[in-house]
Amino acid sequence: MTTIDIALYQPDIPQNTGTILRMATCLDLHVHIIEPCGFTLNDRTLRRAGMDYLERASFTKHISWSRFKDWQTETGRRLLLATTKADRSFYDETYQAGDILLFGRESAGVPDEVHDYVTDRITIPMREGERSLNLAISTAMIATEALRQVRAL
Repeated sequence: MTTIDIALYQPDIPQNTGTILRMATCLDLHVHIIEPCGFTLNDRTLRRAGMDYLERASFTKHISWSRFKDWQTETGRRLLLATTKADRSFYDETYQAGDILLFGRESAGVPDEVHDYVTDRITIPMREGERSLNLAISTAMIATEALRQVRAL
């Protein structure tokens, strides 16, 4: 089984998705893109951010949250939601091989339906008064910590 996967819930900004696909390619991670997206996956800006890494990227498109959820349930893999609405720091989580790190839309995060479904929520601790980090940066931070733990097993 792969170490961990990344899932992007209806991403809005192609540059972030391209950057995440590039990072995932370099770190040998699989990315799940849950549609609909705010862009087409062949968007020019997606290609600019992902460069030639997109040709080697390992990713799966899921046509809806419902389809992704069905797949995740069938595989029995644990789903961790990165959200500003969590109390548990991503530093305090114990990651496991097979975990899927779920990240919400840049503009709106994830809807209540997704929050209600996911039992494991993590956050990046930030200075009081700050709202959030860029999606690609958040993904890299949490994925790196998860990989550090899982690959050390």
